[in-house]
Amino acid sequence: MKRLRFGILGSGFMGRTHAEAVRRLPDTAELIAVAGGSRAPGLAQRYGMACEPDAAALLRRTDIDAVVITTPHALHVEEGLAALRSGRHILVEKPLTTSVADCDRLMEAAAQNKLTLATGYQQRFRVNNARALELIQAGTIGRVLAVQVSMPMYAGAIKAGGFGGNWAWWNDPASVGHLINSSPHAIDLLRGFTGGDVVTVSAFSRTFLPDLTVEDTTMGLLEFSTGAICSLFSSRALPAPSFPGEDFRFRITGSTGLLDLDPYGELRLSDEAGGWRLVSQQPPVKHEGADTAFADVRMQAYRDQMAAFIDLIHGRPSRVGNGADGRAGVEACLAMLESSRQKGWVHLGRTPPCGAS
Repeated sequence: MKRLRFGILGSGFMGRTHAEAVRRLPDTAELIAVAGGSRAPGLAQRYGMACEPDAAALLRRTDIDAVVITTPHALHVEEGLAALRSGRHILVEKPLTTSVADCDRLMEAAAQNKLTLATGYQQRFRVNNARALELIQAGTIGRVLAVQVSMPMYAGAIKAGGFGGNWAWWNDPASVGHLINSSPHAIDLLRGFTGGDVVTVSAFSRTFLPDLTVEDTTMGLLEFSTGAICSLFSSRALPAPSFPGEDFRFRITGSTGLLDLDPYGELRLSDEAGGWRLVSQQPPVKHEGADTAFADVRMQAYRDQMAAFIDLIHGRPSRVGNGADGRAGVEACLAMLESSRQKGWVHLGRTPPCGAS
């Protein structure tokens, strides 16, 4: 089987991440070209690929089979549509787009052109997250009733990590706000854990950081189609490094047991018979510096996600997030922001079933 040939759009932190993921699959994938951003020439040199002046030039090439889109959120839909119309499979970093309508446009274009559309949900491939899903699907804690999710983020750690680049997109209203940047991962995992879709939300969103016009903190409540209820705290307005063990934390209440899930630490299980015990442990994912962010532990999830994307392209069973999964994350996040504007509950429209194409 010939190797899939990849183009990368976006040369920042995530552009390098996905280039590194492709590099780690030498038997099934190869890097061809990169375009977009001031760091594209350096990234091209680092990974031995061509540097194109823009997305259009990259898509005019005849030696690319698939494109990974890692540019700012507002560019995803047009770049994704252009790639699909040029006959390329695409993996789009979350959020898939900045509106539900644009998610639908991408899904329709992928279907019309018989191409693969995937969403970058690498958290599916972290050790503890995958193990928690296995336990839940095996009935270990019974039916999932409620989940508490914590996502406080200290932005200073990343900005001081030696990654360079321009972070202006983070504060650009075209990127919507922090919630849609951070929380699609949580929504995706919650859909897997509950086995259902978000049907109702309520939330308060605020801007606490000075000189911002976009949301930086949200406290939300979500109801799922299975009857499960969940709380979500997402913020980048921390004045200091986050609460210990709370960077990303799920406390899952089932009908017969409990799971305490730290995707960057330990997964623990408790029930009446056995009490608390350790189930699995994620090796430390050190993403705070450039020297560690591209090392084996962090890259494991991205490598496995890329392998799953390739499997999906070849029609093999795959755990990679698809277009419907990306759409569900966008819809839920935008609904929470709308709930805050309305100061009331928001009932979501039809979301394709979990796992649908």
